[in-house]
Amino acid sequence: MGPVSKRVLVVDDEPFIMRSLTFVLKRAGFEVLEAHDGEEAIEVVRREQPDLVFLDVMMPKKNGYEVLEEIRSADELESCRIIMLTAKGQDSDREKGMAMGVDEYMTKPFSPSKIVERAKAILTPS
Repeated sequence: MGPVSKRVLVVDDEPFIMRSLTFVLKRAGFEVLEAHDGEEAIEVVRREQPDLVFLDVMMPKKNGYEVLEEIRSADELESCRIIMLTAKGQDSDREKGMAMGVDEYMTKPFSPSKIVERAKAILTPS
């Protein structure tokens, strides 16, 4: 029996990004969950408790920082790792996210292979 597949939640309101991330992560053996806005993201995280969340910053209903704050303030979700996806490579965004407890930052556009590489790196115990 192989290792239990890790659960990854992809949160993005852009269908193209959602499709490509979901495809490469599933192909790499991850169980992939999806959310299309900030409110849905919080519901899915609370219900499914994924190992890792790829979280877009700019989204409807709640932005990535609001979602991050809710996840980080819930004790039962403390093991959840978060990689923020942003279209802006601005240092202030990065600093804000890091201060709020994001595990990593990736700037769009990114290559699908890089996504899988980062997911594996963050979820593999050192």
